[in-house]
Amino acid sequence: MWTFVWCVTVLFNGHDGKEPTDRLIPAHWQGNPWGPEATRARASGEIAPIPMSPLMLQWDKWGKQVLRDGDIVFRRADARLLFGRFPFSRFTANVSGSEFSHTGIVAIEEGLPVVYDTTKAGVRRQPFAVWILDNVGPFGVKRLRPQLKSHAAGAIRFCREAYERQIPFDFELSPDDKALYCVEMTEKAFRASGLPLADPVRLGDMENVTKYPICVFLFLQFSNLTLDQPVFFPGNDRHGIWSSPSLVTIYPVPPRSSTVGQPQQKPAGTGANKTAARDRSSSS
Repeated sequence: MWTFVWCVTVLFNGHDGKEPTDRLIPAHWQGNPWGPEATRARASGEIAPIPMSPLMLQWDKWGKQVLRDGDIVFRRADARLLFGRFPFSRFTANVSGSEFSHTGIVAIEEGLPVVYDTTKAGVRRQPFAVWILDNVGPFGVKRLRPQLKSHAAGAIRFCREAYERQIPFDFELSPDDKALYCVEMTEKAFRASGLPLADPVRLGDMENVTKYPICVFLFLQFSNLTLDQPVFFPGNDRHGIWSSPSLVTIYPVPPRSSTVGQPQQKPAGTGANKTAARDRSSSS
């Protein structure tokens, strides 16, 4: 009976599994919509320019004012499995004890902030104002300490090479470099420049692994993952890239911070600020 109820729910109430940036992709386009070929197609006019909403224009302005080469951006994505019913990004963030599920590296190109990251579609290069659309929760920015900023160039070079080569996505979360998942790409980009940021964490040592026994068991059964497998995570103040002593927090601004050039408040309309904006509109 419960199987029948679940099937009905999936068939008639399923999320389509798409993230907001997926809806910016032309229906006729085949392949990575944010890869080198797509970028060249947009530049030549084969693909229409990306329409900029008022919110995207705000994010674009914020990014130009705040972001720098080599910044690491963190977000809570909304990737889903099982016909859009299972919130995979939220699960991975919660089970690892992190606010975030995804990372990318910023590069300033022709005066514009772009983000290099990777998803199942392949290694991507997106304008920051596009990349941020897929954020549905907390958002953060980390930056190399001033004495380490020379490593930014090497990390960006690694990202550009991975982008041009279109290194495949690492569904197995393997430790080698034949394929990369998002946090692994961020970590290995800086390691290629000579700067390790954080050690991997065993899947069995994830902070909240005992709170999700059924989901963890199913993932182990239907994949090649094991609890002994080391994996890189966005992390928190105790582990993962977020905890790296080589980085300083740019956003959210630390309390009583004396950092020069603190970022302005981020635009409302995505993630946590989106909920606040709805609350304000409903009360007015």
